[in-house]
Amino acid sequence: MDSHRQDKIQKFEEFVDGRLKPGLVQAIAQRDKVFEEQKVFSDLRRNIENLEKNSVTSLRTLVNIGSEVYMQADVPDTQRIFVDIGLGFHVEFTWSEALNYISLREEKIARQIEEYTNQIASIKAQIKLVCEGIRELLQLPAEKPLPERVF
Repeated sequence: MDSHRQDKIQKFEEFVDGRLKPGLVQAIAQRDKVFEEQKVFSDLRRNIENLEKNSVTSLRTLVNIGSEVYMQADVPDTQRIFVDIGLGFHVEFTWSEALNYISLREEKIARQIEEYTNQIASIKAQIKLVCEGIRELLQLPAEKPLPERVF
């Protein structure tokens, strides 16, 4: 194999290993983080709906005070709750206000998940394209598609 072709292959491999794969790992990690945020808001919605459904006006609960250390807390009035809106800020909401806010956040989170999913698909397509280019430079036969299974 000539030196020019070998250099091209090496540059393609470096591009995949140095740029595309780390970008893919980062995009997947960011999407996973957004999935976690989605779960938090889903749990909060479910808890508020349970409070409303059961007409709970006060409760006793465990509160995480840090490092997974919990203490008991009495909540004399559950009609207003504090919701973390980001950057360490909390806003006091009524149940209905909180549910409205959660709906807005869930819409934004769904858009973020879709964007990261599209970004991940794009990076995977680029990796496949570069690998196909390397295959052609090496003059290897094309991969045979897997046969479709009929159930």
